[in-house]
Amino acid sequence: MADLNVALAWTGEDQQFRGGRVGGPQLVIDSSGLAGPSPVDALALALAGCMAVDVLDIVQKMRVPISGLSVDVQADRRADPPRRITALRQTFRTTGVTAADESKVTRAIDLSREKYCSVLHSLREDIEMSFELELG
Repeated sequence: MADLNVALAWTGEDQQFRGGRVGGPQLVIDSSGLAGPSPVDALALALAGCMAVDVLDIVQKMRVPISGLSVDVQADRRADPPRRITALRQTFRTTGVTAADESKVTRAIDLSREKYCSVLHSLREDIEMSFELELG
């Protein structure tokens, strides 16, 4: 049994797809990035979201007063196909955190990157993949 089950289907418009967890909320993936994030945008958002959840959870457990957290992601991509991401830069912005707790937030980011972020660790080269085709 799979631990994760998502589905994606073409909407019939341009290169737009609707998908999400089976039985759960849906989002639009749009290659142009107009009706929804592009697949690569969604990947960068997934990474930012995963790390943000980790960081927030960790700093709250450390009892760091925090009233806001946002993450900006910038990525460099190859010019030629496959236009994969070659570099990522993330900027974590907090509100309500004092300089006295800066090291705790930095530690939370490090823990997310090194140990907890399942999206980041799912990008490893050793991931096992298989593909099937069903004609209908």
